[in-house]
Amino acid sequence: MINIIVQLSKYIIIALMAAYTFSCFSVFTRNYEDEERRVLIRQDVLLFMMQFIAFAVMYLTTDDLRILFIYAALMVVLLGVILLYNLVYPSVSRLVVNNMCMLITVGMIMITRLSADNETPYGSSVRQLIFVVLGVAFGLIVPVLIRKLTFLDKWTWVYAGVGGAALLAVALFAPKSGGANLSFKIAGFNIQPSEFVKILFVFFVAASLNRAREFKNIVVTTAVAAAHVLILVVSTDLGAALIFFVVYLVMLYVATRQPLYALAGLAAGVLAAIAGYYLFSHIQVRVEAWQDPIATYTGSGYQVAQSLFAIGTGGWFGTGLFQGQPDTIPVAETDFIFSALTEEMGVIFGLCIILVCISCYVMFLNIAMELHNRFYKYVALGLGTCYVFQVFLQIGGVTKFIPSTGMTLPFVSYGGSSMLSTMIMFGIIQGLYIVREDEEEMIEKEKERRARHGMGRTAAGKTPKSAARFEEVPRQRTGKKQRPHSK
Repeated sequence: MINIIVQLSKYIIIALMAAYTFSCFSVFTRNYEDEERRVLIRQDVLLFMMQFIAFAVMYLTTDDLRILFIYAALMVVLLGVILLYNLVYPSVSRLVVNNMCMLITVGMIMITRLSADNETPYGSSVRQLIFVVLGVAFGLIVPVLIRKLTFLDKWTWVYAGVGGAALLAVALFAPKSGGANLSFKIAGFNIQPSEFVKILFVFFVAASLNRAREFKNIVVTTAVAAAHVLILVVSTDLGAALIFFVVYLVMLYVATRQPLYALAGLAAGVLAAIAGYYLFSHIQVRVEAWQDPIATYTGSGYQVAQSLFAIGTGGWFGTGLFQGQPDTIPVAETDFIFSALTEEMGVIFGLCIILVCISCYVMFLNIAMELHNRFYKYVALGLGTCYVFQVFLQIGGVTKFIPSTGMTLPFVSYGGSSMLSTMIMFGIIQGLYIVREDEEEMIEKEKERRARHGMGRTAAGKTPKSAARFEEVPRQRTGKKQRPHSK
C-alpha cells in the first residue's frame, strides 16, 4: 500500500511543481494588482501542498517521527517568512519571496531524504534549517539598509580591499579540501569567504563604473577584478573564479556598451583557461572526467558517471522518494543535489527547478532595467548575473554539459555560506525593488508639483535639480496596469 502511495505521490508532486512554475511566468501577464495577488496566493497554496505531500510520503516510508518535526519547523519558518515580508516590506516583490521559499522547500525535502541514512540521521537537515533561519534574519535586515544607506556608491576601494584580503587569506591559510583552498572551519561550521566576497565584488565594480567610464578607470577596475580572479585560480576555486570573470564582463559591457571590451575579455579568458589547464593538475582531472566519465569511472569520472546514472534512472517522472539510490552519488547534498533530485523526483521536476531560477533572474533584470540610479542598476544586474551563472555552473556540471566546478545550487544545496550569501543577495534585490518604488513616487510627486505650479523648464531652460537626477533612464509609468510592477 505504501509503495502505491509513493508512486502516486510523485505524479502529484510533479503536477504541483509544474503548476507553480507556470504561475511564475503567468504573473507577468496580469494587468491588474488583484489578478497578480490571486496568482501569488495560489503559489503559496501550491508550495505548502507540495511540502505536506513530500514529508508525509517520507514519514510513511520511514515511520520516523523526526521527519514530522522537521516538516512542522520548516512550515512555521516559511510561513513566517511570507508573513514577515508582507508586514515589514509590503512593497517588495512577492514573486521573489515565493520562489525563494519554493527553492528552500525543495532543498529541505532532498536534504532530509539524503540525511536519513547518515551517521547522525537528519543532522544535515536540522543544520540547514538553522541556516535558513539565520538567512531570513539577514534577508529582513538588508532591504532597509539598502534603502537607508545612500552612500554605498562611495565605498569603492573598501569593497575591493575587504574582498581581496578575504580571498588572499583563504589562498594562503585555508586547508585544502578536494584539491582546493575553499573555507575555514569556525565553531564547527565551514565558512566559505568567496560566497560573500562575490557580493562585495559586484558592489566594487558597480561603484567604480558608476564613478567613471573613461579608459583609465576601466583599466584600473579591470586590474583589480583580474586580481580577484587570479587569487581564486591560485586557490583552485575555479567555479568562483568563473563567476567573478563572467559577472565583470557583463557589467563592463552594459556600463560601456563597447563590444571591444567584451571581446578582449573573452579572449583573455580563453587564454587563461588554456594556461590554467597546463599549470594545474586539478583542472586536468576535471576536464578528463568531463570528456569521458565512463573511461575514468574508477577514478576522477566516478562522480559525473554516478550523476548521469542517477538522472537516467529517474527518467521523466523519477523513482519516487526513498525509491532510488541518490546517496551513492558523492557529495549529493551539495555539489550534486540536482542529480539526486532528478533521480527521485524526475527530469520534469528538475526542468521546473531550472525555470523557477530563470523566473528569479527575469525579475532581477526587470528591477535593473527600471532603476534610475545607475549604481543600483549595475548592482541589480551584477547580482542577477552572479545568481543565474552559478545555477548554470551547478546544473551544467552535474549533467556533463560543462566540466564540474563544485558549485552549489542556491537555496537548494546544503551549506551555510551558500544559504546566507544567497539570502543576502535576495535581500539586496528586494531593497533595490523598494528603491525603485521610491524613485517612481518621487518622480510622480515632482510631476504633480511642476504641473501645479506651471513649472516645466526653468527660465534658463534647465530641468529642476530635484527631477534631473531621475532623467538618466526615462521610463513611462502606466500606474496600476503596469506589468510586472508588483510581482
